[in-house]
Amino acid sequence: MGKRRRVAERRRTRPAVLAGGAIAVVAVGAGVGGYALFGGGAAAEDRTQAAAEQKPKVKTGPLSAKEVATASRTFLTAWQKGKVTEAAEATDDAEAARKLLTGYTKDARIKDVTLTPGTPKGAGVPFSVKGTVTHGKISKPLAYDSALTVVRRESDGEPVVAWKPSVVHPDLKDGDTLVTGEAGTPPVKALDRDGGELTTDKYASLGSILDSLREKYGKKAGGKAGIELRVDRAKGSKSADKTLLELSKGTPGTVKTTLDPELQAAAEAQVARKPRSSVVVLRASTGEILAAANASKGFNTAFQGSLAPGSTMKVVTSSLLIEKGLASANKPHPCPKYFTHGGWKFQNDDKFQIKGGTFKASFARSCNTAFISQAPELDDDSLTKQAQEVFGLGLNNWSVGVSTFDGSVPVQSKAQMAAELIGQGGVRMNPLNMASVSATVKSGVFHQPYLVSPEVDGRQLAKAARTMSADTLSQLRELMSYTAAYGTAAEAMAGVGGDVGAKTGSAEVDNQKKPNGWFTAYRGDLAAAGVVQAAGHGGETAGPIVAALLKLGG
Repeated sequence: MGKRRRVAERRRTRPAVLAGGAIAVVAVGAGVGGYALFGGGAAAEDRTQAAAEQKPKVKTGPLSAKEVATASRTFLTAWQKGKVTEAAEATDDAEAARKLLTGYTKDARIKDVTLTPGTPKGAGVPFSVKGTVTHGKISKPLAYDSALTVVRRESDGEPVVAWKPSVVHPDLKDGDTLVTGEAGTPPVKALDRDGGELTTDKYASLGSILDSLREKYGKKAGGKAGIELRVDRAKGSKSADKTLLELSKGTPGTVKTTLDPELQAAAEAQVARKPRSSVVVLRASTGEILAAANASKGFNTAFQGSLAPGSTMKVVTSSLLIEKGLASANKPHPCPKYFTHGGWKFQNDDKFQIKGGTFKASFARSCNTAFISQAPELDDDSLTKQAQEVFGLGLNNWSVGVSTFDGSVPVQSKAQMAAELIGQGGVRMNPLNMASVSATVKSGVFHQPYLVSPEVDGRQLAKAARTMSADTLSQLRELMSYTAAYGTAAEAMAGVGGDVGAKTGSAEVDNQKKPNGWFTAYRGDLAAAGVVQAAGHGGETAGPIVAALLKLGG
C-alpha cells in the first residue's frame, strides 16, 4: 500500500517536472531567438555564408591585355555594324552613348564606317575612322583618328569602354552634337571702298571683322550657304561651332565697306611693329571707318576692347569743365603736386607741378591734378552726361555694321568719380571710341562711326543729343592743337603738317609693370586713335603709329 502510494506520487509529480522543463525550454528558445535576431548563432552564420556564396563577385585588379582587346573590339565592331544599342551597352554610360551614336548616323549623316584599332597602350586604344558623309546628292569621304579607354564597370568589374563624347570624335565635348547641313550663314565677299576684295591674306588683322560681316550680312547680301559637317556646341558653351568637313562651298554675297586700301595696308604695317597694338582711322566729317588694325589676330581690340583710356579722356573732361566755367584755355588754372578727393591722394606723373600756369599748359602737359581739383564742383553724373550727350559714348547704340563696344562712363562718386576725369576709375574705351572723340572735336559734331554704309540695309545711325557751344569747341581745338605742337604729343606729331590736334594718355593697370599707352589725334579730315598695351607712355608708343597714318591723308 505504501509502495503504490509512492509510485502514484511520483507519477503525479512528473507532469509538474515536464511542465517546468517545457517552460525552461521555451525560455531558452526565446533567448536563442533574441540572440539570433541580432546576428548570433550558428544558423545565422550559415545563412550569411550562403548569401555571400550567392552574391556575384566583382572583378578587380588591373585589366589584362586580353580584356582591353576584347572590350574595345566588342564596342568598335558593334559601332561599325550600326548596332547602336549593342555598342552603347559595351560602355559605362549606355544612355549617353546611344544618343550620340544614333546622331552620328541620323544627324551627321555618316555611313559606310570602318573602324580600325591601333596598338593598345595600357588601357587606351587608338583607332582610325573612315566613312562617307552624304547630304542629298553630295558625298565626301571622312577620315580622322580617335581613341578610347577601357575600364572596369562599377557594378561587376567587367571591362567596358569609358564613355565620353570624344570617343566619337576628338572635337566633341559634353552636350555637343555632330550635324551635317547648311552652314550657319552664307559667306560674304567684303570689298574696300574702291571695290577691291578684303582678305586676311592681304590684311592679316581683318579676320574677326570679316567674320562679323558674315554674321551681320551673310543672309542679307544674297549669298547661299554651303553644306558642312560641323560640331554644334552645347548651349552655354564658350566655344564656337566648328566646321569639320566642307561638302560644298557657299555662294558669297557682296558687302562693300568704307575701308581705304592704302590706309588699311599702312595700319597693318604699323601694328605689326608693336605687339599688342591697335589703331583706327576715321573720316571726321562723316564717321566712315577708313582703317582698323590689331597686332593680335584673335580679339578685335580696335572695335571691341574695353580699356581705361587714361589721359586721352581729358579731351571729354575739358569740354565739360569749359562748358561749366570751371576752366578756360588761356586763364590761370591750378596744377599742384597733389590733390586729395574722396579719401584718395592723387598726383601727377613724376609729381610735377605748374605754378601760375594756364589750363592750356596743364592740358598740354597732361596735369592730373588740374582736372581732379575740379571734382568737388561737379555732380556724380556730370562726366557721364557729357560723354553721352555730346560725344555719343556709353549708350550702347552704335550701329557700325559689325560688333563694337561703344565705350562706358558709369556714374560714380567720390574718389572713383575723380579718377574718371583722367580716364581711370570705371571709364572704358577702345581706339574706335577715342578716334571718334577726336573726330567730334574736328568736325564739331558727333558722327557715329560706321564700316558699312547705312544705305546698304537702311539702319539708323546713333546721334548725339546736343553739340558743344562754338566757344567750347574753339577752346578744345586750341588745347589739342597746342598739345600737338608743344605738349606731350609734340614729338610724335613732328612732321605732321596742316590743321592738327592731339592728346596723349597713359593708363595704369593693376599687376602690369608698364601702363597702356594711348594717343588720339586729327589732321584735316582724318581722325585716329591707337593703344599699345603694357608698353609705356602714349606719346612714345601709340603716338608714332597714329602720326604715321595721319601723314597719309588730310
